[in-house]
Amino acid sequence: MKEIRIHARAGQGAITTASILGYAYFLKGMYPYAFPSFGAARMGAPMNAFVRVDSHPVRLRSQIYEPNYLLIMDPTLMRGFNCFSGLKEDGIAIINDKDTGSLPKVSAKQKVFAVPANEIAMKTIGRPLGNTALIGAFCAATGELALDSLLEAIKKRFSGKAMEGNIESAKQGFEFIKNQLRG
Repeated sequence: MKEIRIHARAGQGAITTASILGYAYFLKGMYPYAFPSFGAARMGAPMNAFVRVDSHPVRLRSQIYEPNYLLIMDPTLMRGFNCFSGLKEDGIAIINDKDTGSLPKVSAKQKVFAVPANEIAMKTIGRPLGNTALIGAFCAATGELALDSLLEAIKKRFSGKAMEGNIESAKQGFEFIKNQLRG
């Protein structure tokens, strides 16, 4: 089983992110389970969303404490929370941040990638909602999902101009990480 924990603030699209990821895994023939966890329901409040995926139906319903992958949608959350708590020894984290100099220190086997997802979203969508750029980066960094599966999931979730902008955002997030891996 693979587990993904998403750290965000309410209103940043974490639930949508989990849903799109889950559907992309479903298109791959896997069994996903995506769900949120939040306290006070107000914009800006810290919250988590989770995705579990396996080749068999997922029955486990608890929060994810030892994720294989982290998506951090707001880097300011790393100031007040240990977002990296429980990250598996060979885990991968993708952070929505343009400042690669402030990446946290991790173990030798763990990988951390920064992608300016909000900047990409401003150019492609017109709003600083970098979730699709972040999951495009996730596809490139982890190899878990083909970009085509992600784009199909985005097409299922959005329509019209929102769909076009989010597809372009995901492609740019994917290419941003691919360029880092090549370099």
